[in-house]
Amino acid sequence: MSATLLAPTPQARTALVWLRRDLRLHDHAALHAALESAQQIVLVFVFDTGILDPLPRCDRRVEFIRESLAEIDATLRALAPQAGLVCRHGDPLVEIPTLARALGASLVVVAHDDEPQALARDAAVAHSLSGLGIQWHSVKDQVVFERREVLTQTGKPYGVFTPYLRAWLARLQAHADADVAERSTAILARQLAAVDPGLAGGVPSLASMGFETSNLRQIGIAPGSSGAQALLRDFLARMGAYEERRNFPAVKGPSYLGVHLRFGTVSIRELVRAALPAQRSGDAGAQVWLAELVWREFYVQILANFPHVATRAFKPEYDTIQWDTDDAAQQRFAAWCAGRTGYPLVDAAMLQLNQSGYMHNRLRMVAGSFLVKHLGLDWRWGERYFAQQLNDFDLSSNNGGWQWVASSGCDAQPYFRIFNPLSQSEKFDAPGAFIRRYLPALAQLDAKSIHAPWLARPLELAAAGVVLGEGPDANYPLPIVDHAQARAKTLLRYSVVKKPGLGSETAAD
Repeated sequence: MSATLLAPTPQARTALVWLRRDLRLHDHAALHAALESAQQIVLVFVFDTGILDPLPRCDRRVEFIRESLAEIDATLRALAPQAGLVCRHGDPLVEIPTLARALGASLVVVAHDDEPQALARDAAVAHSLSGLGIQWHSVKDQVVFERREVLTQTGKPYGVFTPYLRAWLARLQAHADADVAERSTAILARQLAAVDPGLAGGVPSLASMGFETSNLRQIGIAPGSSGAQALLRDFLARMGAYEERRNFPAVKGPSYLGVHLRFGTVSIRELVRAALPAQRSGDAGAQVWLAELVWREFYVQILANFPHVATRAFKPEYDTIQWDTDDAAQQRFAAWCAGRTGYPLVDAAMLQLNQSGYMHNRLRMVAGSFLVKHLGLDWRWGERYFAQQLNDFDLSSNNGGWQWVASSGCDAQPYFRIFNPLSQSEKFDAPGAFIRRYLPALAQLDAKSIHAPWLARPLELAAAGVVLGEGPDANYPLPIVDHAQARAKTLLRYSVVKKPGLGSETAAD
């Protein structure tokens, strides 16, 4: 939906700012636009029952959102008497028009969301508001460049990342970095509307919405802008080492800001501003981290311009691949989900995901490739499982990552590139520290045997207390597939999309 242009001088008396993926009060595009266009502001959030009802009753993401909103509510109440966040638990198609009328708002301001379901929701809400004579205004916030802002010389969306990155950086510089300038909300305290306590009654508890407290705090995730700022400060001190450390899951290399970017407790503009000086001075860590932020935007614009990727392959010919779906396939999928494949790095990655809702980026590639190219399963099975488990689940990035490992997406790895889980393990977790953290049954194996316990000598296994298999005495499974055999099957499976001159079918690490 295209944004409605607003005059630069205040016209609306009251604007309702509907928070969704922008759970912060600083550097906030929708709030900034509302402050420029209305005399007073009310912030609202709707716990969308259409999204929440299908979720498990213990979901870290719901708790993260709830705690982030509680921080916003406390800040608003400290800024102005009788202010506060207005929260509702229901259907936004009902709640937003109802709140807009109750609050006397003539304007509703939101940030764009280009996911297909969000676009349909926003179109319906905007239509309802229009019938009430209430203006709708949508602004860009979750990315620096979106939709069709970065195009090829022929006016088409990019389907390959590297030229997109070059064009993205060139556009940023051509605009003198205006696209990442702060969207100030400094005058918020002066324009906060007093809200009837019956409307601004505080943020609902998890229990009142039918949810339970998760292990969010126990695994070290601090919600809200305060949590994001603490992580950012920590990361900026080690950003220079990002390139050399980011691929090793046992090492503190990533920023761990993924969940904060997903829910907007930190501004993407702030992150780019933090990286640019070092990136432009040639700092390798800053260059690679900025490129990772742009990868996120690349996938956002892919979803916006090619919405079919939400359910089908970006490359249509890949939809002709026949995946295994029989009972044996279902059993392999269950073993993958549970971290019981017999490949320690894959299993440790899945256990990290199941226990914390986080998976290291290198391991997302390894575990994803294993599901598709070792187990012969449809990438959409893995995509759905990650969507259920990831704290930072985002449709565009999750879909882009899965289509990358399945070779069906834009700028994806060639179909004949098949990660070897053993060599990946030896390369990126050489001492076995990450494996030991999540697979304590293997902890006493040496740094060689821990990557492939099925190759260890019986005496080594006995000395380490490892019993392989599925019997009552076993504490770790044997591999459910053989790498060489699985690779051969995958090359045959993908032969339906093989193109002459595509490249050599060589094994890959």
